[in-house]
Amino acid sequence: MQRHGCGAELARWSRRPGARGRSGRPGPLVRHDGGVDAEADPVRARYLALVDALVGVDGVTPPPGGSGFGRGSLKYQGKIFAMLVRGELVVRLPEVRVAELITAGEGAAFDANKGTPMREWLSVDPRSRLNWLSLATEALEFAHSAAPKRGSR
Repeated sequence: MQRHGCGAELARWSRRPGARGRSGRPGPLVRHDGGVDAEADPVRARYLALVDALVGVDGVTPPPGGSGFGRGSLKYQGKIFAMLVRGELVVRLPEVRVAELITAGEGAAFDANKGTPMREWLSVDPRSRLNWLSLATEALEFAHSAAPKRGSR
């Protein structure tokens, strides 16, 4: 089973100097080449299992890696529908569904560090009882319904 973006090569591990997560705890272990150790980071391992489950779906592409926004995102026909950001699963769902999940206490509106919540994007708390694969599948279905149909204008 291939793990996208983690590489199997041996590397030395360290914590980024001064790295702190949103909770104020030290950040995840990182390889010196910038990759994250899935074994040392159970949230990342959970996300990689989700990636492995969905990359075989027609139109879904795995995270491209590299640097910049979207480097760890799952895409359907080139559009992001799920990604791991700051240790939380972020999915694109209909605005009404996002509002329902926020009201239920399962997450918050994703803001991409710009201070403006995005109505169709949910940042799921890692402690949430929601099944990540089910949410990502729901996000994929939403992306599929929003995608332009081939042969139509």
